[in-house]
Amino acid sequence: MSYSPMLVRLIDALTCMPGVGRKSAQRIAFQLLERDRGGAIALSAALQQAAEGIGHCCRCRMFSEHELCSICSASGRDTSLLCAVESPADVMAVEDATGYRGYYFVLMGHLSPLDGIGPEELGLNLLEDRLKDPGLVELIIATNPTVEGDATAHYLAEIAARNNIQASRIAHGVPLGGELEYVDGGTLSHAFFGRRVVD
Repeated sequence: MSYSPMLVRLIDALTCMPGVGRKSAQRIAFQLLERDRGGAIALSAALQQAAEGIGHCCRCRMFSEHELCSICSASGRDTSLLCAVESPADVMAVEDATGYRGYYFVLMGHLSPLDGIGPEELGLNLLEDRLKDPGLVELIIATNPTVEGDATAHYLAEIAARNNIQASRIAHGVPLGGELEYVDGGTLSHAFFGRRVVD
């Protein structure tokens, strides 16, 4: 039996999400159509609004509906600290687990020459501009403990040194090969506050 063309398109569209294969997409589609059409309509509207209305903060590159995200526009944060992370999910992980009150720079990835991701794609020219902010003392490098994350951290430390900013890297309480958004809060907090200066 073949599905209707609209149902096939829905299932195909759902497979774009990470970790959602064809069988999972089919289950989600059936659930929405059989039991929660209101939820499906709300989900559709929210996705469309987000896709059209969410861009990047001009200062830190975090997802934002405005020119400045809520963190960059907040008063009372510590202007001496800047934390570089790979993804918006990492910002949320650090915020939730550590009580960190400085600012962020979101790389939106890591250096990966084989995939065509170099300094320009990570916005490192914008990061270098941020390192010139008056009062900034430390760049906390919170890249993932992977080969690419380590290479990116080394590159960021060189940029910090060139701008006379101390660079530190979060401690490796985070498991090798792990990603920050999946690490439990206690481990991430321990690693964050156990960070060390990059040589």
